[in-house]
Amino acid sequence: MSLTYGDIKAAADCIAGHVRPAVTAPVDPGALPGHVWLALEFMQHTVSFKARGAYNFTAAHHGAGMLPDAGITIASGGNAGLACAWAAREHGVRATVFLRENAPRVKAERLRGYGADVRMAGEEYAEALAACEEFAARTGALASHAYDHPLVAAGAGALLEEVRDHLPDLDTVIVAVGGGGLFAALATAAQEHGIRTVAVEPENCQALNAALAAGHPIDVTVDSVAADSLGARRASSAAHAAAQHPGVTSLLVPDTAISQARQALWDHRRLAVEHAAAAALATLTSGAYTPAANEHVAVILCGANTNPADLT
Repeated sequence: MSLTYGDIKAAADCIAGHVRPAVTAPVDPGALPGHVWLALEFMQHTVSFKARGAYNFTAAHHGAGMLPDAGITIASGGNAGLACAWAAREHGVRATVFLRENAPRVKAERLRGYGADVRMAGEEYAEALAACEEFAARTGALASHAYDHPLVAAGAGALLEEVRDHLPDLDTVIVAVGGGGLFAALATAAQEHGIRTVAVEPENCQALNAALAAGHPIDVTVDSVAADSLGARRASSAAHAAAQHPGVTSLLVPDTAISQARQALWDHRRLAVEHAAAAALATLTSGAYTPAANEHVAVILCGANTNPADLT
């Protein structure tokens, strides 16, 4: 996948007026080092940033007359499937979404609410992806991807353009990484503007960090409280390339810190977010990353398709 800043700017123009604009909220002064804002992207359509890339992907194919009668299909941990189903509905085509058999029930139920045909396959994302690819080959459905497609990633990257409108003095953006589409796009846009990017992964779900250590993307074990959203077995080549840009840092946080950050968002702000979103904040609350006193930081809270029953 090749991604440029021009792709991100084009995507920003395409999705403007069709997705909800970014919302930011400051963290109380002194609560964390530096000047920290939360980017509340879980307020987006389908309750995650994925709506941006899904709309850009679908609109581009619709404009080119390339949406087949069989519709669009995608394999997803849940959020990309929700976004795909929503974008397909917006363009009047059907969506067939493949989920892991152990995907959160709330995500499967919401998918059906968007009119998607939901199919369960395997216990890991890679198995759902294989089933999706077979379905696309058999039916002629247009195959989208949860993260490894330039149109999908570019749409996600438009988020940083909007965050900068709110925070023109932004120094650093912190984002959780699964397969790496959002990270690759944000890092590409951030490099254009001289902004640092901190890429965050759970300790036991570290496709990007492992790729950097190996010198190329490799398969990793997936075993984290945030695996439903960050459970890609392998980071994209675009994410691996973006992680080597100057100003990019790859960090790991333990599941305990992720759960604590998620609980803190509930305790102090009554925000019930996914563990993936909490992983970004956990980088600060755990001390894995400490901003300078005058550093302006945006933490991307990427989604909230979660069951809040375990929040007390």
